[in-house]
Amino acid sequence: MPRDIVYFDLETQRTANDAGGWDRKGDMRMSVGVIFSTTTGRYEVFAEARVNQLVDRLRRADLVVGFNVLNFDYHVLMGYTILDLAAELPTADLMVDMEQRLGHRLGLDAIAHATLGVQKTAAGLDAIRWWREGRVLEIAEYCCFDVKVTRLVHEHGCRTKELFFHDRFAQRQRVGVDWCHLDEAS
Repeated sequence: MPRDIVYFDLETQRTANDAGGWDRKGDMRMSVGVIFSTTTGRYEVFAEARVNQLVDRLRRADLVVGFNVLNFDYHVLMGYTILDLAAELPTADLMVDMEQRLGHRLGLDAIAHATLGVQKTAAGLDAIRWWREGRVLEIAEYCCFDVKVTRLVHEHGCRTKELFFHDRFAQRQRVGVDWCHLDEAS
């Protein structure tokens, strides 16, 4: 039976400044969370009222894949649960892996643009503004697109063992990755 790889992202209602600083991520509150499951082949959108269902779904995954989920998304979710999601969930955090390989952080947009020629449709601060304006559907669409981009980057890295980014001189650089998370054998 194929592994259930769940790609995940969330958007928040508040900025870190609104919540009292980056050490208060749990107070930023989730506006929308999105997953894509390789088992179902479908996206699922979770409003804040369904945050416990989102946590339960992540706990059932064989692997959760995200971008900065260990240091951000899980901490936002831990504002709703006593679980230590970073310790409990089998997770591939693409940003953490890339930072370890390169010695510096890269954004998802930088990797996706250089590797796949696609760009994100908005930024996290746009999603917070949309939340304040009651434009939840736009947040869900943006978050779904981020999940899709994360999935495409991950699958490309698993398939080709390489990703690309542009350095500070706008030169396209290659970085090797050894992601074997898509292998069916666990």
